[in-house]
Amino acid sequence: MTITLGVLVSGSGSNLQSIMDHIAQGTLDATIAVVIANNPDALGLQRAQKAGIPTQCVMHQEFPKREDFDIQLVHILQDAGVEWVVLAGFMRILTPVFLAPFAGRVVNIHPALLPACPGIEAQAQQVDYGVRLAGCTVHFVDEKMDHGPIIIQAAVPAYADDDSSRLGARILELEHRIYPQALQWIAEGRIQLQDRQVQVQGVARSTSSRWWTNPPLEAPFDQ
Repeated sequence: MTITLGVLVSGSGSNLQSIMDHIAQGTLDATIAVVIANNPDALGLQRAQKAGIPTQCVMHQEFPKREDFDIQLVHILQDAGVEWVVLAGFMRILTPVFLAPFAGRVVNIHPALLPACPGIEAQAQQVDYGVRLAGCTVHFVDEKMDHGPIIIQAAVPAYADDDSSRLGARILELEHRIYPQALQWIAEGRIQLQDRQVQVQGVARSTSSRWWTNPPLEAPFDQ
């Protein structure tokens, strides 16, 4: 089944580009009906326009209340026939006014292993905290920031000499892999949600390793 997406961006739109690439390659059964930005300089708008995808820019500063801005977004998405809303670096917290019409059909990607390091500058948060495993999370969106049920996570090593840019690049590479995968699972109707637990039908448990540490264990501790 092909699902119809509406993508919200605020910046470069690299995850949007990854989604568009997977659609073009036939590995993601989706179409993008509209891309909306709240920033007229968002590179994501240019990426979409180059691909021939309709775009709109809606400036949140022009609305007296957060809910008014969200209502405008809902109108645009509904008029475009959007079934699922994809947040791809959209730097706004959505209100219940937005979420209600798309209940259970809004997803986001966050550059950290939630529930750790929610909010902005997650890459820098991880560097400052000195984590040894960083990563990214695709999750359903609810009324709290970076809080909804988790669909898929991916981990990367973090090193003592990392800065947020180096670590962020390592994380971003996996973002571009797991976000289209999560959306394909949605398109195939393979995701079931029970309370906070997301189950993906037909996916086996990983057998590659029982654990992963960074720095790696050394003998005899790696037995």
